Parts: sequence; structure tokens; C-alpha cells
Amino acid sequence: MLKRSGHADLPLHTGVVPKWLADRMKLLGTQIVEALLINYGKKEVLVRLSDPLWFQSLGAVLGMDWHSSGITTSVMYALKRGINERAREFGLCVCGGRGKYSRKTPDELLYLADATGLDGLSLVNASKLTAKVDGCAVQDGFQLYMHNFVLSDEGDWVVVQQGMNTSTRTARRYHWSSENLRSFVDEPHSGITGENQGKILNLTDSAAKETRGTILTLTHENPDRMLREIAKISGNDYSRQLEFDFEGTQESLNAKGEVSPSAAMASPFSPAPTAGTPRNAPPENSWQGSQILIRNDRNLVMPAHHDVRAEDVDLKRLGAVLATAYESDNKDFESLLLTPGLGPRTLQSLTLVSEVIYGTPSRFTDPARFSFAHGGKDGHPFPVPCRIYDESIRVLGDAIEKSKLGYNDKSECLRRLSTTAQEIEKYCDPIADFDATIARERKHSAEWGGRTCKD
Repeated sequence: MLKRSGHADLPLHTGVVPKWLADRMKLLGTQIVEALLINYGKKEVLVRLSDPLWFQSLGAVLGMDWHSSGITTSVMYALKRGINERAREFGLCVCGGRGKYSRKTPDELLYLADATGLDGLSLVNASKLTAKVDGCAVQDGFQLYMHNFVLSDEGDWVVVQQGMNTSTRTARRYHWSSENLRSFVDEPHSGITGENQGKILNLTDSAAKETRGTILTLTHENPDRMLREIAKISGNDYSRQLEFDFEGTQESLNAKGEVSPSAAMASPFSPAPTAGTPRNAPPENSWQGSQILIRNDRNLVMPAHHDVRAEDVDLKRLGAVLATAYESDNKDFESLLLTPGLGPRTLQSLTLVSEVIYGTPSRFTDPARFSFAHGGKDGHPFPVPCRIYDESIRVLGDAIEKSKLGYNDKSECLRRLSTTAQEIEKYCDPIADFDATIARERKHSAEWGGRTCKD
């Protein structure tokens, strides 16, 4: 029972991110975070990471497959590598990860709490509760396998975690943010992306307040007595489906509504065995009895097809990006960016990067459009143009370094790329020729250093 702010189809894709792309994703992803920090501060970084649509757009602009589940793991891995190297400078740190790394989250949070003076108990509780809700209280058929907790030195946090449904070969990504939390009862979820599974059991919806109250009452009753009463009413044993487990190990249901032994994939909130316990480790089940409510107001539906199609993109917005790059007088941009000969193709990428940094939430309803910055590792919509990608990293990095010294001309110029595209979109009718745009990219792919994961 998820009150959805966003849900999306995220097809499961196999394969790995090649090193040549992973390293570039780390550099550009870290630069985007740094630009957000300079312009808006730490809270805004976390707010954007908590938005499913912005996150998908970020993954696309970094050159990952525009719609696959792999965006989640690869983007978070890139950000963890980049942010944690500069954790003291940024005031941010990424904990957890995929599989065994997710189980290290509680210990990592306690370590950071010791170092910063934050409340380690509440942080671990937040990590456990978000995983419990998405992995146990919400019986939507997705088994969690990844859990990342992004923490600021001010105590704000974001959780990005993902579950897998092996029978349908789809994934669902969940986003939590402390910035939107008034309490765990007042709709903490900032968004969910994943396969639409129809009606599911959600004890966290705001409309389920009475049901939650009843269930909390039931927890004080004798379990055997309650199971007998339920069986009398329904003629079936629904004890597993009614379980809101805040005490034991996460359990999930198979297709028959039974606890599935195969769901024994270790849950992200189970701490890894350690030789010692941190001195501020929370007591066992210290988060028992907490209440949860999900907020859900952002929608994202990703199609199953792998290639990018015209219907996946807002062609007017893409047309505005292309007009900014190819039809406006880029001499002004060349001068301000101090990049003689800066070509329109690089401006195309920088305009989309600029939108990721400066764009408002309404700009991210078509994440596929952002793949026209640096393509995709599987060749969709076109191979990753490494030379253009490197130029984007260089120009953005130079703008950031200059702004640190008080010279903001370059940063303002990058901002103007986004605003120029929006003005063209508003006052003109710049519909992109989708097929011609793809053809041009493929024609110049070798010239621009185009690569895919097969290279």
C-alpha cells in the first residue's frame, strides 16, 4: 500500500559499467554535486537525490542506460567514490551499497556519529525503518538488495534503495529524505520508482491510519488468539500477510502468500558481524513501535524497450537544447567560458548538464532527453562520445574552480545555457527532428570518440 509520488518500470539489465565510463561518471557526478553545494547547499543535494525523476535524469546525463535498474547502483557507486574522497570538504558521506555493503550501513553510521557528534541511534533507526517499510511492510514483490544512506554533517539524510522482482525481471527504486520528514508518521517517502504491480499491501499509506492503529492494538493481543480469530473470519490463515515486522528478520511472501525461504537474501538493515560493537551502538529493537507513513507524489514510468524513441522525449525541450547549441550565436559562450572553438556539440551536452544543476522539478519529467548529453553505454540513443564527455568535465570543473575564487562568470554562463534553452522553448516552437538528431550523432560518433560497453 504505497502512496506513490512516483513509480516506474525499471527493467533489469545485466552487465557491468566499463572502467572508462565509471571513472567519467565519478568525475562528472562529483562536479554536479559540488556545483549544487556551491549554489544551493547540502540540503538541496539531498533533496534532489530524494527525487526519482531528477535521479533518473542524473543517471542519463552521466551516460548510463537511460531507463534500466543499473542506473541506481552505478550512480550511487560513482557518487560514493567521488563524495567520500572529499567528505570533510563537502560535509556529505555515502554509506552502504549493494549486497554485503548494504549490511555495513549501521556500523558506518555509528562510526560517523562518533566522529561528528550526531545521534547515531536515530540514524541507525532511520536506516532500519526505511528498509523495513520497503522490504517488509510493503509486500509489493520486490526483495531489497541495495541500500545507500547519504548523510550530511548537519544530520540530514537521504536513503536510496532498490528491490528486485526476479519473476518479472523488474526493479523498484525507493527514495527517502529527512528533509521531508516531520515525523515517521507524516509521509516520509519522497518517491518510489518501479514496476506497477497493481494493488499491494501498504500499511504506511496515510489512508491506512485507522488500520495502523488497529494493527498496533493487535500487537498487544495474544498472537495465537488473534490468528484463530482471523482464521474464523476469513477461512484462511493470513497471519503472514498481516505481519508488520519490527522485531525479527525481514520475511517476504512467495506467490502463494507463504514465507519464501529463497527470500533469505540478507536484508540491508541487518548489521554485518563485527569483532566489536561501537560504543554508541543502539540496543536491540530500539526502534520497535515506530510509526511509518509514505508520501508519494512523483511519477516515473520507464518503458521496457531498450532503445530511445521519439515518444520517450519531450521533443520541444530537446529542440530548445539543440537550438541553444546549434542556432544561437555561441561566440558569447566561447568568450565567457574561455574556450575558443567551443563547438555546438559540447554546448549541447553542457546545456543538459546545466539543466540538471539549475533545473526545477518540472524539468525532469522526460529523463530520456538527458541521454542526449553523453549517450548511453549500450549505444542508446547513441554511443558515449568520450571526447565531448571529457570536454564537459573540463569546462564544468574549470567553472567550479573559478567560482571558488570569486569569479562567477563561467558559472553564470553555464546557468544561462539552461535559461536560454527554456526561453527558446517558451517563445518559439523548436520541435526537434528526432531521427535526424540520432543520425547526426551516429555519423560523428567515431570523430567524437564514441564507445559502448562492448568496446
